[in-house]
Amino acid sequence: MGVRTLRGKVAVAGIGETTYYKHGKAPDAEFKLALQAILAAAQDAGIDPREIDGFASYSNDRNDPSRIAAALGTRELRFSNMQWGGGGGGGGAAVGNAAAAVATGLADCVVVFRALAQGQFARFGQGPQTKTISGNKAYEAPYGMMSPGQQYAMKVMRFMHEHGVKQEALRAIALASYHHAQANPRAVMHGRPLDEATYDASRWIVEPFHLFDCCMENDGAAALILVSAERAKDLKQKPTYVLASAGGSHHRCGAPSHNDPIYATSNFTTVAPHLYDMAGISARDVDVLQCYENFTGGVLMSLVEHGFFPAEAANDFLKPENLFAKGGKLPLNTSGGNLAECYMHGLELQIEAVRQLRGQSTSQVADVDVSMVVAGPMVTPVSSCIFGSEATL
Repeated sequence: MGVRTLRGKVAVAGIGETTYYKHGKAPDAEFKLALQAILAAAQDAGIDPREIDGFASYSNDRNDPSRIAAALGTRELRFSNMQWGGGGGGGGAAVGNAAAAVATGLADCVVVFRALAQGQFARFGQGPQTKTISGNKAYEAPYGMMSPGQQYAMKVMRFMHEHGVKQEALRAIALASYHHAQANPRAVMHGRPLDEATYDASRWIVEPFHLFDCCMENDGAAALILVSAERAKDLKQKPTYVLASAGGSHHRCGAPSHNDPIYATSNFTTVAPHLYDMAGISARDVDVLQCYENFTGGVLMSLVEHGFFPAEAANDFLKPENLFAKGGKLPLNTSGGNLAECYMHGLELQIEAVRQLRGQSTSQVADVDVSMVVAGPMVTPVSSCIFGSEATL
């Protein structure tokens, strides 16, 4: 039996996005935003949008592929997929699902997309607003644990306590994202720099998260177009090859009411080894990383679980200068990430990973051959993906 892998079989041919808005401020409906991003990706790739025959999304996306296909005038719909559960943790898996469809012949040209219009619909970051609570929430809400920040803060506090991680490590992650956003005119926080004093003086949301440790909430849309590696060579942009995608979670990760057997985790302990195995690389081969920040603590644990440094070395490694695009040991969130570019449920991180390989980033890292994305730490399931240049094949 041959090796089962996505490595090098599929490439990102086009990327597209709308303007990113503060939540509730988009002038267009969510469906229209999705169409705008997909059309931009098609133009970037140099393909007719009517050639698109597949759609992949995640996190209960409300934009039905049959309706999108009709609006685009696509000739036929061959693949329609949405990654189950996990919120922003589905970003890397959606790319993997699309790549698998192309690699196996289920479709030829698949769009990965995400659209949000929180003025049209409810905000993602709010706690439940219902008259009754049942299931897992019945064990949490009566004790005041009602928001994602509160739920994840407990895991991060445990991790920081067990490994002696200081607040400055989280601060470095936030400072790096805001630093890169100042070079990115697309970023919502462009023109709003962050320094140590401002971070330290900002209000607590829930310890250990200051205001600037928490992702934004935004409206907009983003999209990537995937085709076969062979076809990508004939299109407009330099191909960005999918080297690997992995998703899932460890044993009993979804155990209810905080009964996960591994409590202080971002849930990548079993996912990361599969990712590197498919890509045929290790953490030391990664040139630039985009890591989903729902909260900076999730980034901290994700970096450890993907093997970039041991937990005990976090305080030494997580310095702002180590995370900057220019000269950093591990350039991180080079467009500003969820903290400072936008919160497009992490799909903007996939776009930035592609830009880095194309040499088109506003905070370009030198000589990029391997560009990696981590999606949605601390949810379940989570996922990651790795992109590579032609030199990696």
